[in-house]
Amino acid sequence: MAYVIVGASASGINAARTIREHDKDAEITLVSKDDHVYSRCILHHFLDGRRDIEDLDFSPDNFFEMYKIKWIKGVEVIGIDIKEKLLKLSNEDNLRYDKVLLATGSSSFLPPIENLRSANNVIGLRNLDDAIKIKNIARKVKNVVILGAGLVGVDALAGLLDYNVNITLIEMGDRLLPLQLDKYAANIYEERLKKEGVNLKFGVRAEKVIVDYENNPISIKLNTGEEVPCELIIACTGVRSNVGFLKDSGIECDKFGLIINAKGETNVRDVYGAGDITGRNPIWPTAVKEGMIAANNMVGKETFMEDYFGSKNTMNFCGVATMSLGMVVKPDESYEEITDIDGKDYKKIIYKDGAIYGAIVQGDLSYVGVLTQLIKQKINVDRVKKTLFDIDYSDFFNETENLEFVY
Repeated sequence: MAYVIVGASASGINAARTIREHDKDAEITLVSKDDHVYSRCILHHFLDGRRDIEDLDFSPDNFFEMYKIKWIKGVEVIGIDIKEKLLKLSNEDNLRYDKVLLATGSSSFLPPIENLRSANNVIGLRNLDDAIKIKNIARKVKNVVILGAGLVGVDALAGLLDYNVNITLIEMGDRLLPLQLDKYAANIYEERLKKEGVNLKFGVRAEKVIVDYENNPISIKLNTGEEVPCELIIACTGVRSNVGFLKDSGIECDKFGLIINAKGETNVRDVYGAGDITGRNPIWPTAVKEGMIAANNMVGKETFMEDYFGSKNTMNFCGVATMSLGMVVKPDESYEEITDIDGKDYKKIIYKDGAIYGAIVQGDLSYVGVLTQLIKQKINVDRVKKTLFDIDYSDFFNETENLEFVY
């Protein structure tokens, strides 16, 4: 059996390992555009110098040798023939497969701002090549603009704080990390970033990149008419799934990306998918699980993806740890909200009809384990007499006559 995995990130690496654990004799080939295995979640650690390229690798030492996996690196899959079961590679080779997992991830999206897509020194922060380019250019310029105050934008910002550059963060929303934080939690980070000299601009929109005669950016014009100086633009305004190579292949995609079911199967037999290529639940733990689920089904062990809880984000910037779960702002007045502020520690819970729908915990994160389970399992908390901030696991277990614990 010839298994091929396309992509060397969270889904691909974990899928390859899972296949080998179930099939000791199979031929396993991993193809990746990347030359290195690395975690995209910590690229900002490469920017700020805490890690080198080798330290970004999340796989075990000698992974490919240990699991007897052939790695074709630095090569892109540019097409697939589902009838002949062939992958077309950028080096003009064809690669045969019996079963294939597509885990090509996603790429940075550049919004249709005038000159943004054509100007020099406009980079996303999605892969290692991006981080290397940013690191090299940031050492030579004086002004950097970051578009987007989501997780990737804040990662880029954190990675550049110790560079000798002026940083401006531009965000259309009204706060930092608008999908992950409420006003209070966001303000804690914003105040610290201002002390670091970061120029924060919320509620504004970039309309045009002003370039010089060599097409290098010199400023960004906002909808307010203000021009913000910049020689480097880091665009963190979303991603698009890497599905271009599937055009006319017969493999179904939608506006988000590759379509898969709970077993990781596509509409084509022996073709599977996992991770950011689907455009859904774009967090690392979900990508890992999807890769393993698909791998199990590829080797004939029927397994289903049941945990789609993707709204869990952990962040630690400027020495402040925060976790957000589910909703961070109540959608209407039918939901209730309680908060607790104790010095530097902040907690908020959003609930309705006995179920918790979201929470933010900032500072001391010791309570997040309980909250995560309450939200994921949709456990009714109405019968618990304690305040929601004092609940622990023991509140949901009872002792039977034979001293057994039951939920």
